[in-house]
Amino acid sequence: MKKLCLMFAAISMAASVSAQTLAESKTFDNWYIGVNGGVSTVTKHNVWLKNLNPNAGLRIGRYFTPVFGLAAESNAYFSNKPFDSHGTFISFINTSLLGTVNLTNWIANYSGEPRAFEVSAVYGLGWLRTFNSHHENNLNIATSKVGVDLAYNFGSKKEWQLYVEPSITYLLNGDGYEGIKYDVNNSMVQLNAGLIYKFKNSNGTHNFVKVTPRDQTEIDALNAQINELRNRKPEVITKEVIKEVPANKDLSASNLSFVTFAQGKYTLTTAAKTELNNIKEGSHVQIVGTASPEGSAKFNKKLSENRANVVAHYLRSRGVIVEKVTGKGVEGITSNRLAVIYVK
Repeated sequence: MKKLCLMFAAISMAASVSAQTLAESKTFDNWYIGVNGGVSTVTKHNVWLKNLNPNAGLRIGRYFTPVFGLAAESNAYFSNKPFDSHGTFISFINTSLLGTVNLTNWIANYSGEPRAFEVSAVYGLGWLRTFNSHHENNLNIATSKVGVDLAYNFGSKKEWQLYVEPSITYLLNGDGYEGIKYDVNNSMVQLNAGLIYKFKNSNGTHNFVKVTPRDQTEIDALNAQINELRNRKPEVITKEVIKEVPANKDLSASNLSFVTFAQGKYTLTTAAKTELNNIKEGSHVQIVGTASPEGSAKFNKKLSENRANVVAHYLRSRGVIVEKVTGKGVEGITSNRLAVIYVK
């Protein structure tokens, strides 16, 4: 009983620090590489289906946040319809530096791991170089690409992404000798499909991870409150206290682990599993689940129980001994979507 009181006190103190933030990324985190291919054709004054030009390319990029990123992309084009053939295997290449904006994460916020389906916008500037075997001068043209990526993330850690990208590329200076302008008459439309692999990060994941920030001042206050409660006289018989509180281990903030959940959800995120993986096999734990104030009391009670149970199920699968599982309902008046795990 006494330990449960201490855990509930810890939950109340944790409410003010339950907001999530992204784990810090290192220089070589959140990089990816991908290949793509498809068809393109001149936008205006052209029969599209009759004059499709195949292309293939490579994209290398990095996400700086779950919303914004940069990518370098280069595509080779293997014909020049509806114009005369250049007489070469590769008619021209276009290399671009692209800014990427994940519209799904921008609008709906990042949940701690990529959603199955996402929509991103791409925009950038590039350089197009032609090749020919007719002893003519090759052209160097400034380009600008605008597109939309319709992406599907898959894999056990969402490390793979398959996307379809409709886009338009403007030849900003025409044949290389005109003034810079966006003119649909000097452009080509393109439909490509691509496959991306996201490299493993320093934290063992392939994507951004949300963590619960820990303010040292509040941790100190939590420790003080826990120690004050621990030093109170037991409110139960001595035999029961000895049974529940082993004398060889003190209860402190270091014995507690916190797992956060999305509003109204009880699914474990990658960040939550990473936190739970720190609990060693064979450890004895007690778990308390809570909910934030939104929704009815009945719903929040059930939600808190589900959160505690899903944590218990995951820990048991890893060989952790779960002694007690409790759903507390709403604790406090602020967002407090937590499961607290006390490790004996």
